[in-house]
Amino acid sequence: MNAKDAVAQRIQTLCAQHDLSINALANLSGISASTIYSMINTKSLNPGVVSIQKICDGLGISVREFFDDPLFEGLEQEIK
Repeated sequence: MNAKDAVAQRIQTLCAQHDLSINALANLSGISASTIYSMINTKSLNPGVVSIQKICDGLGISVREFFDDPLFEGLEQEIK
């Protein structure tokens, strides 16, 4: 799994854990739903750290908590 896919899956998992739709997460985070959708789909190949921070703020978690998941262990090397 690459980092982009791990971020996308983590966002979806956190939405499910908090019983939130993407639109609800967007409202809590102060970013557009289209930005989040592009992070979880193939449109955004490089999810921005500021957007991830805003998502974390909306969920009431730290960036450390966001990345503290087995999804981020053993990611594919991005430079080949």
